[in-house]
Amino acid sequence: MSVFAYTALSKDGQRTSGTLTSDSRATALAEMTRKGLRPVTIEEARDLEAAKKVQGRAHAGKPRKVHAKTIEAFTRELANLLAGGVPLARSLSLLRREASQPAAKQLWNDIHDDVVGGTSLGDALAKWPGSFSTVYVAMVRAGEAGGFLDVVLGQIADFRAREQDLIGKVKAAMVYPIILAILAAGVVTFLMAFFIPQFSTIFASFGADLPVITQIVIACSNVLKRYILVVLAVLVVAIFAWKRMAATPGGRRRIELAVLGTPVLGRVVAQFALVRFARMLGTLVGAGVPLVGALRVAREAIGNQTLADTVSRAIEQVQRGEPLSKSLANSPKLFPPSVVEMIAVAEETARLDKELLRLASSYEQDLDRQLRLLVSVAEPAMLFVMAGLIGTIVVSMLLPVFNLGEIVH
Repeated sequence: MSVFAYTALSKDGQRTSGTLTSDSRATALAEMTRKGLRPVTIEEARDLEAAKKVQGRAHAGKPRKVHAKTIEAFTRELANLLAGGVPLARSLSLLRREASQPAAKQLWNDIHDDVVGGTSLGDALAKWPGSFSTVYVAMVRAGEAGGFLDVVLGQIADFRAREQDLIGKVKAAMVYPIILAILAAGVVTFLMAFFIPQFSTIFASFGADLPVITQIVIACSNVLKRYILVVLAVLVVAIFAWKRMAATPGGRRRIELAVLGTPVLGRVVAQFALVRFARMLGTLVGAGVPLVGALRVAREAIGNQTLADTVSRAIEQVQRGEPLSKSLANSPKLFPPSVVEMIAVAEETARLDKELLRLASSYEQDLDRQLRLLVSVAEPAMLFVMAGLIGTIVVSMLLPVFNLGEIVH
C-alpha cells in the first residue's frame, strides 16, 4: 500500500487537500471520484510524514513555469503519441515519466491527474497560464471539440517553432542599436558630469568670454552635475509611469497607436502581426476549425490590441454573412489591398488555409528583409548621433584652447 497526498475540488467547488492510502494511483483516483472529489493534484509519498510535506507544497499552489523549448517538445511528442493511436492518459503518463526537469515532470504529472480525473486537456492546460498561452489552450480545445487533437498539437508545435524563430529575428535586430544607444548615453553622461567640470574650472580662471558653444556645454554640464539626482528620479518616475500606462488597456492602445504611426517601425510591427495572424488562421482553418472560431483564436495571436480590434470588427461582419476578404478590407493598416485580393481569390477557389500559410511565409521573408534594412539604417544613424554628440563636446572644449592667446590677453 502507498500513501498519496492530494488536492481536489469538492462538489461545491471548494479546494480541499488530504492524504489517503491505496494500492496504486489509479485506485486512489477512483476512490476520490467515489467521494465526489475532482482531483487537481495527487502525488505518491514513501510514508505519511512525507505525504504531509508533499501536501504542504501542493497547497502552496506555486505557479509552475516551464521553458518554451520544453513546452514545444512536450507538444510535439504528445502529438506523435496520439497520432500513433496511444490514448491521451497513457501518452501523458509516458511523457511524465520521461521528463528530466523537475518542474516539467511535476507539471506533466498535474496535467495527467486532471485528465484522468475527467478534466478535458484544454481545461487542464488552462490552469497553467504561465506555460500555456490562451492561444495554445484555445487551439487545444478546438482540436478536442473537432476530434483532431493530434493534428492540432502538431500544428501548434510547428507554429511555436516558427514563432520563436521570428521573435528571435526581431530581438536580434534590435540588440545592436540598443547597445549603441546605451553606450552613447553613458559616454555623454560621463563627459558632461566628470570631464567638462575639469575644463570649466580652468576656463573660469582665465576670466575671459568663452565661445557660445562652450558656454552652452558648460551650462548643460553644471545642470547635470547639480541636479543629477533629480534627473535620475525623473527617469525612474517616467519609466514607472510608462509601465503603468502600458498595463492599462487605454494606455497600451495609445502606445500601440504611436508605434504604428512611426514611419518604418510601424510597418514592421503591422507586418509582424499579419504574419502571426495569417499563420494561425491558416493552421486552424486547415485543421477544420470553423472560420468564426478560428478568427477569434487567431485574433489573440496578433499581440497588438489596436490591430486585434480591427479583426474583432471583421469577425462581426463575417458572422453577418460577409466574405472574409470584404470584412478584412476595412483594416488597411493590417491587411493591405494586395493581401485582401489574394484572400478573396482563395475564398473563391476554396484554398483559404493554403493561401494564408503561403502569405505568412512570403511576408515573413519580406519582414526579415525589412528588419535587416532597419538595422542597416539604425546602426549608422546611432553612430552618427553618437559621434555628433561627442564631437560637439570635444570641439566646445578645444575652441578655447585654440584661442588661448586671445583669451589670456
